[in-house]
Amino acid sequence: MITASEELSSAWPSLSPMDLVLIPGLWLDGSSWDAVVPVLERAGHRTHPLTLPGMDSLDADRSMITLRDHVHAVVAMIDSLDPTNRHVVLVAHSGGGAIAHAAVDARPDRVERVVYVDSVPLGDGGNINDQFPAEKGEVPLPDWLLFDEEDLIDLDDALRERFRQRAIPSPVRVATDPQRLSDCRRYDVPITVISTEFPAAMLVKMVEQGDAYVAELAKVRTVDYLDLPTGHWPQFTRPQELGQAILTSLGSAS
Repeated sequence: MITASEELSSAWPSLSPMDLVLIPGLWLDGSSWDAVVPVLERAGHRTHPLTLPGMDSLDADRSMITLRDHVHAVVAMIDSLDPTNRHVVLVAHSGGGAIAHAAVDARPDRVERVVYVDSVPLGDGGNINDQFPAEKGEVPLPDWLLFDEEDLIDLDDALRERFRQRAIPSPVRVATDPQRLSDCRRYDVPITVISTEFPAAMLVKMVEQGDAYVAELAKVRTVDYLDLPTGHWPQFTRPQELGQAILTSLGSAS
């Protein structure tokens, strides 16, 4: 286990260029990765930040958008990339981790690694979050009081305001639909978990204790962990360090 602050930049130029599919979490579109993308592209990688169905504008009709619609959008991106290129990496934040895991389930032979940013794989039958208040088929960004203190570390008043101004309600079915998985080859795809709110050692201990939250994570055969101490949205609070952590995770891919 290493921290994202370790200096590994000397190794980055030796990495093969990769296609990095960047999957946002709830309330976010592809632009949420804007401050992270330059770090990745300077290292020679190709980035594909996704704006998932129903997340392109405040006025979009999200009432019928499902979790599978978001999974299919990621699979379509994977399919659009050069099929001879095995260097496809999914980078997923928060609820986007469930979408990434389902996409790997659909294309286990096309993805080299998944990087989970303050997220873990979601197992069959689970949902991203069915506790957030919903209205008219969508889940608006809740009041900050509904989040834990750990979520909000480093998210100062200015960042909170900018986040709320850019936030787009998520389709309620994306947050609440049950995950559907069928291909056990998903467990063969290596993953990296970038742990932000809590030390990675805590996740490791939860796996050892058989905690239900990490039941699917425990089944993945190759798991690396990185610590990036901050809150739940490192793409806003520590974007440069997040980019470096993602590059570190690629250095361990093979």
